[in-house]
Amino acid sequence: MSLASALFIVAMSFATAAISGVFGMAGGLMLKGALAFVLPVSATFFTHGVLQFVANGWRAALHRQHVAWGIVALFALGSFVAAGLMAFVALQPTKAGLFLLMGLVPGLVWLPPTWVKVDASRPGQAFLCGLVVTGVNLTAGVAGPILDVFFVRTALTRHQIVATKAATQVFSHLMKIIVYGAPLLAAHGAGLPPWWVFALAIPVSMLGTAAGGVLLNRLSDVDFKRYLRLILTVIGAVYLAQAANLFLTGQGG
Repeated sequence: MSLASALFIVAMSFATAAISGVFGMAGGLMLKGALAFVLPVSATFFTHGVLQFVANGWRAALHRQHVAWGIVALFALGSFVAAGLMAFVALQPTKAGLFLLMGLVPGLVWLPPTWVKVDASRPGQAFLCGLVVTGVNLTAGVAGPILDVFFVRTALTRHQIVATKAATQVFSHLMKIIVYGAPLLAAHGAGLPPWWVFALAIPVSMLGTAAGGVLLNRLSDVDFKRYLRLILTVIGAVYLAQAANLFLTGQGG
């Protein structure tokens, strides 16, 4: 890996952690795409899992007083079940397929609320949330907009939404580390960034998370949802354009 690519990963770790610190998602989607530009597909899953595990864990710790732990516990159960099922499925998208999946996922934020009536504060649906979100995370690499669908109908405040979603994503990304990390480590880490990139990116992402928390306090609940939808739409459009380019130029592998 070139020094420029390594420093790019570190810089994006800070920027995307800050965005997730404000909106509770979107940053992970941006980071996954950034990694896909400089790493092999399988390595993006593991690297993204490690960095997002730390970023979400730190965000949950910073806002722990706002976490709805009942939702987290049931999500975690669904997450373990999803990982157990996906461990037996040999599914890894091509780079073009990865960008296509990542580009389609943000479109879920435009679904009319009446179309999908789910609520993560309900026990059965919290379990379903963990099952679905982790399953998508293990195939597309990101599932923030799907997670958001389960939270849009809850009565939680923006601080509770950000904190609870961060805590749930700790389990979702842990499953990604386990499922994709085992074969990569067995192959002596082929395609992964060098260890010092993780050593730099992890504390940098923690700083980004803290910075995002400061910005979160300055947003109203209305602006929080408005800006989140706009950011996700732009990211999705960029990824769909990249997928189309890879397919058309025959570089989709």
